Amino acid sequence: MLQTEKQAQVSLSVLRILTALWISTSIAPSEELSRPRIDGIAFVQFKTVDPGKSTAFYSRILGLSSGDFGCRGVLHPCFVVNPSQRIELVQASSGDRASFLSKVGFTTNDVVAMHSYLIAHDLQPSSMERGPNGLRHFEVRDPEGNAIAFEEASGHIPNVERAEQVSRRLFHAGWVVRNLDVEKKFYCGLLGFRLYWYGGFKDTDVDWYEIQVPDGNNWVEFMLNIPVNAGHRELGIQNHFSLGVSDIKVAVAKLRANGLLTFDPPEIGRDGKWSFDIYDPDGNRVEFMEPSNTQPPCCHRYTAAHPKFQ
Repeated sequence: MLQTEKQAQVSLSVLRILTALWISTSIAPSEELSRPRIDGIAFVQFKTVDPGKSTAFYSRILGLSSGDFGCRGVLHPCFVVNPSQRIELVQASSGDRASFLSKVGFTTNDVVAMHSYLIAHDLQPSSMERGPNGLRHFEVRDPEGNAIAFEEASGHIPNVERAEQVSRRLFHAGWVVRNLDVEKKFYCGLLGFRLYWYGGFKDTDVDWYEIQVPDGNNWVEFMLNIPVNAGHRELGIQNHFSLGVSDIKVAVAKLRANGLLTFDPPEIGRDGKWSFDIYDPDGNRVEFMEPSNTQPPCCHRYTAAHPKFQ
């Protein structure tokens, strides 16, 4: 009987050890996995009705090259802003006159780990693919159905720009958001984006809510209070991307030299920064912006560092 009791005690001890080991190795993946870095915006992708007209605009007016760096091997129109950022165009479907913003891509230091991180948090990203430029990427939808992508970094490549190129930095991308709280839970809560600035047409309103990527100084701008029935023209104004310039007057002069005839004059916005807008042939807004404010912004102070030109 004593031997049996000892065996039972040993068996119980072993069972407790095995149970503890099982618990320690059965922690939910979301508790084990940490979020990989999100360093910046890799690309923006817009639709176009006439790729020929749009190509002329991006190459001649904006002075952007194609076929190099992130655009290497890409068959649809693709334009290099710098070795790490690009603008892509895809053919619009027949009769498609809604928003022409197709996708925004972000750079991550570990695209495989990011894929696992999102799955661990009950999201359904697409399968991993290697693009024609050789970079691995995948896509996922945010809570409002906007397509975003995560792409591995291309590594350090010397920056080469054309003399006629107006900007060499993609600062931010903006799109219409209906439910700010839901989108903040995804971008800030899950992905780690952080507040940059918010403001409105009136000091008491919030019409724009800007959040920076967690490990860089690019940002996303949520365009708020837009009518649900907004048409193609209004969505083209709201869904946009911003190119950074160190001097707004120099940028205007270069655009004129490149053949641009009409555009809105530069102005200091509610964010305190100099900026101005032009539109591509499909009515998509291209904003040019200086990196920092020259006067205090309305509504809320900046809470993160401004981008800098290297």
